[in-house]
Amino acid sequence: MSKEARYKMSEERLEQLKEELVFLQTVREKEVAQQIKEARSFGDLTENSEYDEAKTEQGKLYSKIAEIKNLIENAEIVKASDKTDSIGIGSKVTVRDLELNVEETYEIVGSQEADPEIWRVSDDSPFGRGLMEKRKGDIVEIDAPVGSLKFKVIRID
Repeated sequence: MSKEARYKMSEERLEQLKEELVFLQTVREKEVAQQIKEARSFGDLTENSEYDEAKTEQGKLYSKIAEIKNLIENAEIVKASDKTDSIGIGSKVTVRDLELNVEETYEIVGSQEADPEIWRVSDDSPFGRGLMEKRKGDIVEIDAPVGSLKFKVIRID
């Protein structure tokens, strides 16, 4: 039997997933069951698009429930690092793009909490992996589809 993947996340993210699972298994599941019941009342199921849509929605719901259960069962809780001498999960890192001479600040998080739009980068991403364990002043080279990118670590909070 193969070992399941572990999903790094904070305690807060795990609680969010548990709450979402309860919602999907209670409120949302009842809503979808009601949609199916109403669609059945329209008669012949072979030409009933409402029934087909409701069954499709039910399939999506069960798929989402299974996905969240898997995430919860295989969660690996990570605590933010208190150290500021090297980069770890929970670190806020200011880097300077050496080509563009632009500074940006990122937070290194587990894969389940990554959101580039708000500058949260997964430790599993190429950029996140490249930054892990680096120290202030280090030069980080990241291989990207556009070529090699170089950053200098300016600050670790």
